[in-house]
Amino acid sequence: MKRRVVVTGLGAVTPIGNSVEAFWNSLKAGNVGIGTITQFDTTGYKVSLAAEVKDFDVSKRIDVKSAKRMERFSQFAVYAAKEALEDSGLDLSKEDPYRAGCIVGSGIGSLGIMESEHEKILKGNVKRVNPLLVPKMISNMAAGNVSIALGLQGKCTNVVTACASGTHCIGDAFRAIQYDDADIMFAGGSESCITPVGVAGFQQLTALSTSTDPLRASIPFDRDRNGFVLGEGAGVVVLEELEHAIRRGAKIYGEVVGYGATGDAYHITSPREDGEGAARAMEFAMKEAKIEASELDYINAHGTSTHHNDLFETKAVKLAMGKAASEVLINSTKSMIGHLLGAAGGVEFVVLAKSVEEGFIHQTAGTKETDPECDLNYCIGAPVRKNIRYAMSNSLGFGGHNACILLKRYEV
Repeated sequence: MKRRVVVTGLGAVTPIGNSVEAFWNSLKAGNVGIGTITQFDTTGYKVSLAAEVKDFDVSKRIDVKSAKRMERFSQFAVYAAKEALEDSGLDLSKEDPYRAGCIVGSGIGSLGIMESEHEKILKGNVKRVNPLLVPKMISNMAAGNVSIALGLQGKCTNVVTACASGTHCIGDAFRAIQYDDADIMFAGGSESCITPVGVAGFQQLTALSTSTDPLRASIPFDRDRNGFVLGEGAGVVVLEELEHAIRRGAKIYGEVVGYGATGDAYHITSPREDGEGAARAMEFAMKEAKIEASELDYINAHGTSTHHNDLFETKAVKLAMGKAASEVLINSTKSMIGHLLGAAGGVEFVVLAKSVEEGFIHQTAGTKETDPECDLNYCIGAPVRKNIRYAMSNSLGFGGHNACILLKRYEV
């Protein structure tokens, strides 16, 4: 018999707030965290905007010596994980460390250190290459550093599925607790690749918005959308076996009741044009939750602001939900924080939990007139207050990776 899994802690580092409280308040206010790129000179680039994390003081939660041994994406992950731990009220010193684990993903790892150290090689300074290049660069070090920082000795892995990484990590952590591999799991995603190579690569793929207006750059489902805005940050949550959480009197944000994962087997960057792969992932999540489509109140969409994603995700929702698609409320957090790639699913799950807790669905900011083929309710113009019982988050990654996680308001 599968065990019940609940959410007891939240942590976030985002372009509109470096704590869950600051992030959530900014979302409720409709604040947009997109601006001119400051991390490098964009002269010669078609793209000038990104959603950077601002005023990040790593020393608030990580000692200086440890921080120096981490790249920015790992720092974000550890910072968010420590906030999630504080929020959960867990005393890990009283837990079996082999029953507490970590699945935190990153789609890319660190491009920044690859670029800086490669420059040394090109200049003939091979001996000056950072000896920690490899352990700083590789994407599993978000999970590795969280495990080390918190003393988590249970299952420690990372899922790398591009923009679906964070959601797959949460889904796999959910499964680990369901099937008694762990009692506590820290899960989510982290990313930081607003770098010359990162921006150039996505730009040449014609995936990024070339808008120079921060308020009209990330505009999911809008008829004038022309690409996503690269963002950075981390979202990490604490998942816990229900009885374990009850015994210690934990605050419960919601219960994870469904997880669906599929592969499109179609194209390296485009989702299936009929939306079937994503639709089946949604159907699998609803089937596990034992709910009908009409019971789903809210979907936090992948909603990237690219032509293909928004159109095909809309088709997927219609395919999975039938007539109920016209009733469900949908929004895109990326309209305010850009696309956090491997971290997107982690941060958007934090939004899901807060939305269920407060009965508040933030608006899809910036979007004004929707594409005629994107004809569902995307919460345009204003947020919506609604009692939410079931909420879903969608993540779709390059390579055809689809992940859907379903959260229920906690009921005894």
